Amino acid sequence: MNKKAKVISNLILVVVVSVIALIGFAPEKSVTISGEGGYQVRYGGDKNSGGVALTINVYENSEIVTEMINVLVKNGAKATFFVGGCWADDNQEVLKLIIESGFELGNHGYFHKDHKTLSESQNYNEINDCNKIIYSLTGYRVKLFAPPSGSYGKNTLKVAEKLGMQTIMWTKDTIDRRDSDKEVIFNRATKNLVSGDIILMHPKKHTLETLERIILDAKSKNLELLTVSECLGEIC
Repeated sequence: MNKKAKVISNLILVVVVSVIALIGFAPEKSVTISGEGGYQVRYGGDKNSGGVALTINVYENSEIVTEMINVLVKNGAKATFFVGGCWADDNQEVLKLIIESGFELGNHGYFHKDHKTLSESQNYNEINDCNKIIYSLTGYRVKLFAPPSGSYGKNTLKVAEKLGMQTIMWTKDTIDRRDSDKEVIFNRATKNLVSGDIILMHPKKHTLETLERIILDAKSKNLELLTVSECLGEIC
């Protein structure tokens, strides 16, 4: 082997060993990534939690939100509702019903903006204003933030951390905001479902009609339906 080939071979070996080491020492507890500046984003929960989390992002269809609550309660399932501040301001009774029914509330921004494009101060206003309206209406202190459309940047993560909040994404997206085929939604939510998964959905009629089936499928796999905080291995 010539000198150049030997150097290349050694470099490849170093890379392979490094990857194996990283995989070998990867934490089992949760799926996370480091955003810009080292700020954390949670893409999944504790793999040993024994459950999965349904997240319902809300800016519309309050009547469907109420019906989803009924389905969840009927089936002994928990969920986390990430609500928009402007929606919360106009739907105080439904907001209170979410809490009274034993579910978790999260922050989904005030006006559903693209947080990746916002300055630090704009991110702060969007997130903090949503926190304030929820607290003023219910006394509930929100600790989780889900960026609208999953769009975030360094400013978003920095502000969330300043406010003592965790930024939450998902492992499974039903894409129900775009697609209305109930079978497709069901398969996206349940295919290869494992402990720690976070399933994203919205208050859509077709999702409501599929919700109980998703819950029962998770239970058939011996998975509990948890809040996001419980799925992360934390106390609500």
